[in-house]
Amino acid sequence: MAISSAVHEIATPPSEARDDRIYCRSAAIDVRYSAEKKILSWKTFKKGLKILKATISISANRKALLPSFPLSVEVKSLLTDFKEVREIPCSSQADGSISVIEIPVEEPSYCLSGTKATFKGPFVELARKASDLRFSLWGNQGVLYRVALWLLEKKHQIYNLHACALYQAERNRLFIIAGGAGSGKTVYLLNGLEQGLALFSTETVHFKKEGSHFRWFLGSLIDNVRIGTLRYHFPRFRTPSSSNSENEWEKKIAVDLSSYRCREESIVDPEVIILFPRIEEGRDDFMLSPIADHRKAAQALFDNISEKLAETWLLYDRLPLLGLDRPDLAKARLLATRELVHHKSMVLCATVLSSPRHCWGDLLKREFEKGDEYG
Repeated sequence: MAISSAVHEIATPPSEARDDRIYCRSAAIDVRYSAEKKILSWKTFKKGLKILKATISISANRKALLPSFPLSVEVKSLLTDFKEVREIPCSSQADGSISVIEIPVEEPSYCLSGTKATFKGPFVELARKASDLRFSLWGNQGVLYRVALWLLEKKHQIYNLHACALYQAERNRLFIIAGGAGSGKTVYLLNGLEQGLALFSTETVHFKKEGSHFRWFLGSLIDNVRIGTLRYHFPRFRTPSSSNSENEWEKKIAVDLSSYRCREESIVDPEVIILFPRIEEGRDDFMLSPIADHRKAAQALFDNISEKLAETWLLYDRLPLLGLDRPDLAKARLLATRELVHHKSMVLCATVLSSPRHCWGDLLKREFEKGDEYG
């Protein structure tokens, strides 16, 4: 489903001009209509954002509803999804827009049309009561995150794997570890950094086909890590905020890993190795199973990229939002994954079963030739 039509772009009145009592005088429809009409006459607050190549215009009827910059290093931050969320001048020529209208109604609502999205509701109160602010307007699992993924595909043909990535410069080799929460991405990430690999992305891996080549873009440099993972497996990366021992296997903290980043902002046609891991405590072996059938490899990548675009999720625990996927985008995405698995740069796509400490096996030393391991 595409993204919403700009109904009205509005903003907040001066505090002395605001009179919330109007909403309490009567339940009559004409009073409610008058209240909304009054709100729609207020000034608009706006910001422009750029995420990788996508540009987004954001407007709200309360200045406090706009995202604040610079973004903080915290679990809910979009910096755990993207390398940079940059503020730019607001423009009507942006790839897409999000309008937020603060209005005291019982149930929030939204409207999607074209490349524009409009949200109405008591968002200040919803944010105050939310169980998890990652699933908010500007959280790292929220509206802006999914709109950015959608616009990157629709407007720029940039595809976004739910994965971390590490770069082995001496072999010009890019390791991509794909999977959802709990799959083992963080274990591979921190273990790989300990072994000298450069960080290419912690959570979202972006790629684009350019003619006969594939370009990979540097991604997020901050990772949300369980305190227990830092304490028992990777103490080297512990920070003062990871000293709390309560709920150490449930609580995550945001760890800034930018000092380990790859120097390049993008890489064209490195050797690509894509792994779908399953990490189990207590194992002492490393089991690599190549996905030799290109159709199955393409399907695994297609499913991974489609997940965040297609799923229905809850905004502030209250408002179900349908996925943003559409048939034309899905077809183009499937074509891109098929072209990737057949490309000369793809040397291995495989599943892995291992312990946290043995997750890399001999992959960092192994030589690959197209066709030997990959079918």
